[in-house]
Amino acid sequence: MIAPHSSSPPKTRGARSAVALGLLLAACATAQAQDANLARNLAATCANCHGTNGQARGDMKVLAGQSADKILALLADYKSGAQPSTIMGQIAKGYTDEQLRLVAGFFAAQPAKK
Repeated sequence: MIAPHSSSPPKTRGARSAVALGLLLAACATAQAQDANLARNLAATCANCHGTNGQARGDMKVLAGQSADKILALLADYKSGAQPSTIMGQIAKGYTDEQLRLVAGFFAAQPAKK
């Protein structure tokens, strides 16, 4: 089979491919930069009750420094309805399992309240 003839000389096709690759890599880098703060951004919703970075005040549960597995298990219980709640079940159901893993990891990485 004969390959279709291109009107572009080989050097031009290579340059176009290089430009396309560069644009693709730039788009990927931008997407990764936006995702770098995804866990923090998702966890920001929790600040109203659990304090900035999980450093709760008063009677609210402190999330900072807790085990990610423990936080994730609690969130899963809220999401499934196994743990009764007034608001947490509704909030947890609004996140995917991956998003909940990110949130749990974010709070686990925060320094524990002193």
